[in-house]
Amino acid sequence: MKLIVDHVKDTPLSLHIDEPVETFPLLTVMQSDSGCCITGNIQGDLIVTREYENIRVFGRVAAPLALSCSRCLADFTSFVDTSFTIFFRKEAAATASVEEDLELGDMDLISSSYTGDELDLTHEIEEQVAMEIPLKPLCSESCKGLCHECGVDLNTSSCSCRKESVSLTFSALKDFKITQK
Repeated sequence: MKLIVDHVKDTPLSLHIDEPVETFPLLTVMQSDSGCCITGNIQGDLIVTREYENIRVFGRVAAPLALSCSRCLADFTSFVDTSFTIFFRKEAAATASVEEDLELGDMDLISSSYTGDELDLTHEIEEQVAMEIPLKPLCSESCKGLCHECGVDLNTSSCSCRKESVSLTFSALKDFKITQK
């Protein structure tokens, strides 16, 4: 999704996004590499304003997901819905020398730079969606997972396996023998 910088004037510019996942290369790679599946279009609304020499993009993006629970392996649906603000700064023609110890301020963490007369918002949008996809998705916070002995789903049934509490604190030393000379 490209935006011509000269089209951003003093009045806010509103944009609507309704794009298939294939439009966003990072999300396409994520789908092929992991158990995450985006089941619909990436949708959202952006408000673009000019603030002095910077371009401010405030937006909200959403996407439906199909995930697999990391505890019980059950498939479930979820939804990504996130708001963000990004400032785009025109990159100077001459780049400053790189310092070894550079401290980033708050503004630097939500800033990006651009060159030329257009902004490509594709990377920023896909990054916002990707950051909201959980690394260890759970079908619910109270998911009991699978029995580590027999593999039964403890959310739907129970098993007759021993339920002893295991402390792994010193388990590496349980067979340790001291020999005296």
